Amino acid sequence: MNVTVEQTLEMPNAVLFARKLDAALKEEQKKRRHFYKEIDESKKMEFINGEIYFQSPVKIEHNRVTVSLATLLGTFVNRNDLGYLGVEKILVSLTRNDYEPDICFFSSKKSAKFKKRQMQFPAPDFVVEVLSDSTERNDRETKFQDYAAHGVGEYWIIDPEKEIVEQYLLEGDEYVLSLKSNDGMIESSAVEGFRIPIKSMFDKKLNLETLKGLII
Repeated sequence: MNVTVEQTLEMPNAVLFARKLDAALKEEQKKRRHFYKEIDESKKMEFINGEIYFQSPVKIEHNRVTVSLATLLGTFVNRNDLGYLGVEKILVSLTRNDYEPDICFFSSKKSAKFKKRQMQFPAPDFVVEVLSDSTERNDRETKFQDYAAHGVGEYWIIDPEKEIVEQYLLEGDEYVLSLKSNDGMIESSAVEGFRIPIKSMFDKKLNLETLKGLII
């Protein structure tokens, strides 16, 4: 349940509540500083609501989908000089949490400011998360709310087992489901002109055919 500012102000103990919240968030920031000391390039780690999450190895279908989509997206983004595409090990640091999305895209306007040795990044323009048993709840709840709150304009959630993609677009400060399907075409809003068959993310032959079309 989300508690609004207005609802909080109706509480007679609002000041005491705010003090407790402030103390809790300060303690959480200590944990976050520890997280920054612990993280390195060999580990896939995220900091979510005060807890450090170590990501376990993914199933092969998860990796196949990630690689297939990243190949298509990366080719299109680079060919058209649209910005920067990050895959898996890009640490996105938002106001409270730190995530390593499976795929994320930054427009030219944002990526032009990136430095060569940069290790933390702002909110992307587009994020893709491929579901796994251990991450689905965070992908559908915490990250879903957090990405929207920080202005990530487009969010795809992909189920690699059912071969279904869900496309969410930001309207105001909330995501609205634009498409949920395992067939047909999908067109990105954030990556202008990127339009592919949904099955090209799951079918090797169609992926190669789609890739050829993006290169020409």
